[in-house]
Amino acid sequence: MGQFDNKVVMITGAGGGIARGIVKKFAEEGAKLILVDRHFDAVQATVSELAVPDSKYLITGGDLGKPEDAEAIVTEVEGKFGKIDVLAHAVGGWAGGSPVHETDISVFEKQIYLNTRIVYITLGRVAKHMVDKGVEGSIVAILARTGLSGSKNTAAYAASKAAAQRIVESMALELKDHNIRVNGVMPSIADTEANRKSMPSSDFSKWVTPEQIADTIAFLASDAASAITGQAIGVYNKV
Repeated sequence: MGQFDNKVVMITGAGGGIARGIVKKFAEEGAKLILVDRHFDAVQATVSELAVPDSKYLITGGDLGKPEDAEAIVTEVEGKFGKIDVLAHAVGGWAGGSPVHETDISVFEKQIYLNTRIVYITLGRVAKHMVDKGVEGSIVAILARTGLSGSKNTAAYAASKAAAQRIVESMALELKDHNIRVNGVMPSIADTEANRKSMPSSDFSKWVTPEQIADTIAFLASDAASAITGQAIGVYNKV
């Protein structure tokens, strides 16, 4: 028996490198999976590799930065599984490498869209579902250590992640009386295929693994963390 048997877990960005570890963790723990990504083939490959039964997952997608797409996804989930017990939000992205005075405004706008607007819309819509359905659920978003302070040549990313953290903290206070917990995890550099390709000369042994991130998310979503809300938990290895 897994600790998430009979629980419905939504994982956004499910086709990504970090999210693959999250999908694997919750599948092993018996959850029913809602896998949200616009790249269906990557998600399907993951569930096929993990041999997840057809009855225990739904693959869906859309632009989570659009309220109407988030609404349609939640409506589809309600039709399939009836409820959402856990949201593990893994959508996001990094852009940077130059100082503010040399960076086009489009970089800032894209970072705010990916790392802030999508968090606001997705977490908000799932929270509404939980409140309306009386679900005492858990919401966990992937944040970033960079969001704790300014960082050279990474202003847009740092700002977007700082804003996302304030959203998480605010929602935790708003939802506390509904017994809905909202937390975040702050990984250091994750050991994914994409990161290895972009930083080939790095020491990968110092990076945090998707499995370590997934374990922390599962803990925050579990009954063992029933007294934890509004927190951003660092998941660092040696960097």
